Amino acid sequence: MIGPTPYSGWWLWVAILLILLVIVWYAVVFVATLPSDKLRGRPVVGTLHARLLQRRYARRIADITADHEAGRLTAAEACAGISRTLRSFLHQSTGVRAQYMQIDALAESRVGAAVPVLAELGDVQFSDATAGDVGRLGARAQELVRTWT
Repeated sequence: MIGPTPYSGWWLWVAILLILLVIVWYAVVFVATLPSDKLRGRPVVGTLHARLLQRRYARRIADITADHEAGRLTAAEACAGISRTLRSFLHQSTGVRAQYMQIDALAESRVGAAVPVLAELGDVQFSDATAGDVGRLGARAQELVRTWT
């Protein structure tokens, strides 16, 4: 003989909610750990991923610029860091292997809009005679990252 259940009906809803939360958690972890090339161009996830990349890389460029202004990095070190960060961003957001390409090859690729900034960063990084304004170059790199589509 089956009698009334010894627990409240709310426990069933709590259990269903917990199961849904676990499913959502696994979906978020799965999407968050996908490589950038799998996320690029997806309707909702791709847009969120692009915004996250823009914020993360713009913040990193700002940190490098602040380190230079605080005297922890020389102009050459700061420009090398900004260039490396910008090239990594271009690779993550477009798939172009910008970290390994020379300026001429970059100019002919779909990331050609970044070439003027990268060229100036390279001038400061590799030339003792050039005393570039790291703050201005950092701001230009941040603007490029924030407006990249």
